Amino acid sequence: MRATHHRLPRVVLFIVCWALAATAGAQDFRGYTLKVKLIDEGLLDQLYATVIPAWEKRTGAKVKILAKNEIVRMVDDIKHDMQQRSVDFCLASNHTSFNAQFDNLYRDLNELLPASYLVHFDPHVLSLSKVDGKLLQLPHYSDISQVFYNKALYASPGNQSAYKARFHKVLAPPLSWAEYARQARFFSHAPDLYGTLFPAKSEPLTGRFYEMLIAEGGQLLDKKWRPAFNSPAGLRALNFFVDLYRAGAVPENVSNMGWNDLGQGFASGHVALTLDWSGWARYYNDPKTSRIDGQVGILRAPKGAGGKRTGWSGSHTFSITKSCDNPAAAADFLMALTSLDAQLLEARQGKLVARTDAAAIALDEFRRSGDSYMVEVMGTFSAALAEDAFTPPLTPEWLALSDALWPQLQKAILGQISPRAALQQAQIDVQALMRDAGRLR
Repeated sequence: MRATHHRLPRVVLFIVCWALAATAGAQDFRGYTLKVKLIDEGLLDQLYATVIPAWEKRTGAKVKILAKNEIVRMVDDIKHDMQQRSVDFCLASNHTSFNAQFDNLYRDLNELLPASYLVHFDPHVLSLSKVDGKLLQLPHYSDISQVFYNKALYASPGNQSAYKARFHKVLAPPLSWAEYARQARFFSHAPDLYGTLFPAKSEPLTGRFYEMLIAEGGQLLDKKWRPAFNSPAGLRALNFFVDLYRAGAVPENVSNMGWNDLGQGFASGHVALTLDWSGWARYYNDPKTSRIDGQVGILRAPKGAGGKRTGWSGSHTFSITKSCDNPAAAADFLMALTSLDAQLLEARQGKLVARTDAAAIALDEFRRSGDSYMVEVMGTFSAALAEDAFTPPLTPEWLALSDALWPQLQKAILGQISPRAALQQAQIDVQALMRDAGRLR
């Protein structure tokens, strides 16, 4: 179920590297080594592979990647550095959902980046990257989950006929999560085809449960920071995942899958529909990386019983530490990572980039080239980001809360305990956590 990562042709890569070098200024940091920690995500490989060599050539400096992990492991790694008082890096990948974890670690970028540079970034997205008015992270793209589906499976006369006979309804992309689950079970013929995928471990599971909880009309915490997910809405949200697993609509090893595994799984052609991020849009529709290119549909996330759409959202960002020994070099590298050309690399993958100029250029390119798929992707995800987006609770306890919650959710999904027992135990664990953190009185 794996596919090779997309890479630009060498001629195009050379042109982009030249453009990055030509437009980024003339800073000279010869002999300096910039230490960084970056997210390990296949969709970012192209950005790193393009920007880092060009920046090193232009400045005479070197970039040393101290760590490259998934975002949650990255956060844990940096928190460990803080506890050990061993923060020896200058720049790190960050995320708006996690910034509250890093008390007093990062610099205010307003002091390092010129206003003439920041004016290119979406003001609303920038505002979500601030804490107490300080710009502690610079966004490069935002994300919100939406539904991708395999058009060929929906168009199949055999599937159309069987679905109509079984459910007395026309087979069409789902408008509700109940319908999504029904279709996922309908399409599943393991091991050749699974109805859907979802992450059943770690913070990704917490996040997926959280957004389904919102769609079902529930809430994770109340206004006094008390756990509120042990509710009828919480039970419906958890049973969505439990029922799909029990029905065999997802692979048995879904509890071991990370984001990259899920993305590559849908691209393999062995999955009917999936809830995933905008950054996978180009990957799914590229013959070099996907077996279903030309057959990928995009759909606004369905609504739950509460009448709301799912919309877990946030922005991927970069931050610069206060302990950085060369903040000028770090700022120059950060501007290279988020330059117009770098942002175009990401926008052309379908990402909702933070720079408004890059987003406008990419959309115009898609329209001029007749790429109706990418025009639809950008329109769908942009509308969802504007109307449906919500973040996790922006509290330092978010990941600790997740670590208290997801093991119980996973046990229920795997059939080790009942969903009701899982929510009851998770409520006890989260309440104790929030009390120890001083949130509850």
